[in-house]
Formats: sequence, C-alpha cells, structure tokens
Amino acid sequence: MAVKFYKSENQVPLEMHKVRMIQKLSLLPVEDRLKKIQEAGNNTFLLQNKDIYMDMLTDSGVNGMSDLQFGAMMQADDAYAGSETFNRVKAAVKEVFGTENVLPAHQGRACENILAEAFVKPGMVALMNFHFTTTKAHITRLGGTVEELLDPKGLLPQSNDPFKGDFNLQNLRQRIQEIGADRVAFVRVESGTNLIGGQPVSLENMLAVTDICHEMGVKSVLDASLLQDNVYFMKMREARCKYMEPREIYHLLADHFDIIYFSARKLSFSKGGIITSKDPKYTQQMMEYIPLYEGFLTYGGIDVRTMEAMAQGLYESLDMEYINQGPEFINYLAKELDDYGVPVILPPGGLGCHLNAGAFVPDVPHNQYPAGAVAAALYIAGGIRGMERGTLSEQRNPDGSEPFAELELMRLAVPRRVFTLSQLKYVADRVKWLWDNRQFIGGLQWVEEPSVLRFFFGRLKEVGYWQEELAEKFRKDFGESL
Repeated sequence: MAVKFYKSENQVPLEMHKVRMIQKLSLLPVEDRLKKIQEAGNNTFLLQNKDIYMDMLTDSGVNGMSDLQFGAMMQADDAYAGSETFNRVKAAVKEVFGTENVLPAHQGRACENILAEAFVKPGMVALMNFHFTTTKAHITRLGGTVEELLDPKGLLPQSNDPFKGDFNLQNLRQRIQEIGADRVAFVRVESGTNLIGGQPVSLENMLAVTDICHEMGVKSVLDASLLQDNVYFMKMREARCKYMEPREIYHLLADHFDIIYFSARKLSFSKGGIITSKDPKYTQQMMEYIPLYEGFLTYGGIDVRTMEAMAQGLYESLDMEYINQGPEFINYLAKELDDYGVPVILPPGGLGCHLNAGAFVPDVPHNQYPAGAVAAALYIAGGIRGMERGTLSEQRNPDGSEPFAELELMRLAVPRRVFTLSQLKYVADRVKWLWDNRQFIGGLQWVEEPSVLRFFFGRLKEVGYWQEELAEKFRKDFGESL
C-alpha cells in the first residue's frame, strides 16, 4: 500500500511484509560487466545470475514465497496418482475461481501447448488483444495463425487511458464474421498484456468479449497469468470494481470465460501452471494431452512440494496487501524515471516498468534491435538485467523478412516481494545516467540466430565499438565506484 510520510511530499509504497531470508548479490566492476555481456552474445538471457546485481529479466518463477508457502511444502503427498496435494490444489482453484475442472501442467507455456494441441488445426485463426511470444509459437507450429485486435489506444506509449490492453470489440465481431466461427480456434484475452507494457484490460471489456464469443459460437480463453495485477488496476481505475473483493472478480470472470489458464510462476508466487473450466466438455477435450506431454492428471509435471506452494499462493493472490505491491513498486519506479525525463510507458502497467527504447535511442534502426541494445547497455551501466520486448522478440515471416515490432520496449520486471525501495532507486539512478549518455548506444547484429524463439538463446554483437566507449564513460563519471 502507498502511505504518506510525515517528512516527505510523495507517497511511498510500503512493504506489508518483512524479509526473513536473504540471498547474497554481487556487483561486478564495469569492465567485467562489459566482458560478461559480450560473452553472453548481448543476450541478457545468457548472463549468469552470479554476475547480476538486479535481476529484472522477468517476474516469472522469481517472486518471493511466503512463510506459509514454505511451511505448506512440508505436507506434500508424494504419490504418482490420487495425491492429496492435488486435492488441495483443486480446492484452492475452486476458492479462487469457483471452478471444479482442473488440469495441471508444469508451467504456463505448457498450458498453451495443451490448448493449441486440443483446439488449433491447420488454417485456423486465434484472435487476441495482443500476442505473447510462446503462445504465438505454439499456434503457428500447428499451422494456425494469430491476429491481434488490440484497441489502437494500446499502442500509444504515453496516454491517460487506464485500460490500454482492451480488445477492439467492433473488429472482433467483424473478424469472426469474416473468418467464420468454425475457423476461429479461440479468442484469447491476455490480462496484463505482456508485450505492450503489462497494460490491463477492463472488466467491462473482458465481459463484452465473452458475450460476443457466446453469441457467435466461439470459445473464449482467459490467460490469467497476470490477473492479480489486472485486478488491482480494475479496483483502482474501474468504478464498478472499486468495492468488489478480488474473489468476486475472479469468480465473475470464470462464470463468463469458457477456459482459464495461468502460469503459477506469476499468479501464485510459485511455479507450475493450471488450466481450469466450468464446462467439463472442454476439460475432456484437453485431458488426453496432459499424460502425453506433462504427466499424470494429478501432478502434470509439477513436483508435489511446488504444488503445495502453488495452492497456498493462490489463496495469497486474493490478498490486496500482496496484490498491490507489484503495481505500486512499478508505479514508483516509472514515476521516478518520468520525472528524470526518461521515456517510459505511461500509465504504468503490471509486471514491470517499460522503457520506450524507440524513443531512448531513436537513431538505432529496428533491424539493429534498439530494445536489445538498451538492455545490453543497462547491464554495462549498472549490472541490471532487463529484457528486450521489441523486434528481437518477434519471429521472422515465412519468407525470412523481419516484421518490425510496433513498440520497442525494454522491460524492467519487478518480481513481487523481492526488491527494496533502495534497490529501485539505484535502478532509477543508473537508467538516468544511461539516458544522459544515450549518444554512446549503438545497434546489434546477429551472430547466431535460432529459427524459433530467437530471443531466448540467440547471440548478437555490437555494431562498432560503442560498448567499450560506454564503459569508458562510466569509469570517467563514477571513478572507483561500482
């Protein structure tokens, strides 16, 4: 929650928890940071965690777990089939969503694979407010295509619109009519749209999407991975939701969507994934793929101790004092950077603070990956690991051409219950220094380019020698400081 300090003009997000376990961090000298990012092929995924001070790559699987989660792990029931642990997961899902049909999978993208295998056939189309990288890859692998029907307001880097993740409802209805309901695999709503800055979707818009789907005979799917952040924004920005409990919103959504899935690495501060539905027909269609790809129906590739942590984490996802920390910390960081004049996505969404890399380095062309360049530069500047969310995260067209991203973003994820305010202030300071020295940042070019999900393990090199010059400038400005 945000409180007003007696001796401070600004509201400060206040942690409603205490830290009882620590993990040592290291901050390498800038010369070593330069060497490490080049050895990693300028891909922040390939950096070793021991060489990182602030790991802001993702909020997936790196959130802080509670004492109750660690305690729950001790009661795990090790059984291949019929585990009591799975029954506790089912009870938690029922409490949170009101659904009884539950399929476990080892993580969110495994849920996406199951959905694609069950419902995507060659020539079919999946309609979305915006795609996510792995979601799209699973669909295209099976011969389907993805169409984005985001409301145009979502692509404005800065605006006053509170729900930039909303579907364009008119276009949704029109495209279903044009494609034909039988060729639409499903309509997927991504809560907290990842690739456009974690921007939320309004409750009104979500329910309107499901109404259109039910009217036109198309399956509706909710990616609830970032739903807790989305619920926070609903309560803060949508009059209808102001006095609703999170559980009420979760249940209402489950009443309307045919299928809900989520990554527990995000939603429940643990690991694993879940697919759930109120309609057993959909569960039956997906069930056979769980033993094939994941494991038996009562563990789905997740170890039972993790499942116990997931169950407890789901209950905690209903607690506003846990829900609010991520968005409020992100808002704090975004406001600090905006006050410094750094181009960031506004209003801030969930998941992380997003730098507008296209505006940060406007002279670096799309085909030299400006967001990837800013991510590499920030590691040199501060030992901070962010993630490219721009053209580098796209996949090439079948003819080999490069589809340029509509937004070039560099994400600074803020894992929940992990960082302190002093660490966020350090991040803001180093980003400000990089902004003031942005003329040193140049582009990147491929050395090794995988054909699928290239941003995970591809390697690039700097164009010219700009990274060496940036490191020299850092040493000149900061002296012996790390």
